[in-house]
Amino acid sequence: MSAIPWFDDFEGVAYRYYDLRMNVVPLVSDRKESSSLWHDTIRYWVDPSIKIRFVEIGDKYWFIMGADSQKPDTNLSFYKVLQKSEHYERFKKGHGGEAYLRLGTYAHKSLDEVKKDALCNCGHEARDHDENDNDECLFNKCDCKKFSTFQVNLLKRKKTITDIQFLKEEDVKDDPLVWNCFNANDFSKSEQV
Repeated sequence: MSAIPWFDDFEGVAYRYYDLRMNVVPLVSDRKESSSLWHDTIRYWVDPSIKIRFVEIGDKYWFIMGADSQKPDTNLSFYKVLQKSEHYERFKKGHGGEAYLRLGTYAHKSLDEVKKDALCNCGHEARDHDENDNDECLFNKCDCKKFSTFQVNLLKRKKTITDIQFLKEEDVKDDPLVWNCFNANDFSKSEQV
């Protein structure tokens, strides 16, 4: 039996708090790819075997996820090296040992693709941007030259995760999923990220 391949071709991870359990949402840029990942891989995962590990190294963390599958020939494990954020810290403090796994899509949106109350990355609403002047923010103290935001859409399907751990770099050798991820994906590459 061959090793399970590692998948890192996704945008990042979103965290949703307002549900029965917090949600961990790997974000894919394309809805078709997101649906295909769920259909071909994640739906066959055995819920009690799903593991998520977070390994903190400096101001970054490794997101590592894997599970036993009822269809091993299409199984994948996921990993991504990400910047720590307030959303990550909030999830870390409040997950309570379990979460829902969902997939989502992440899409950049321009001024003509959003409603007037949508927030730009600069913090001001779409209505506060000049539609005729390259979408520049109209606030004097804002240096935003073009309206830009993003939208996250969650797929409806979900799995329950009850094996979530936050590890330090020195604990890596004690966890087989993390150890395999670091070995397969050349830990030294992370230092360049």
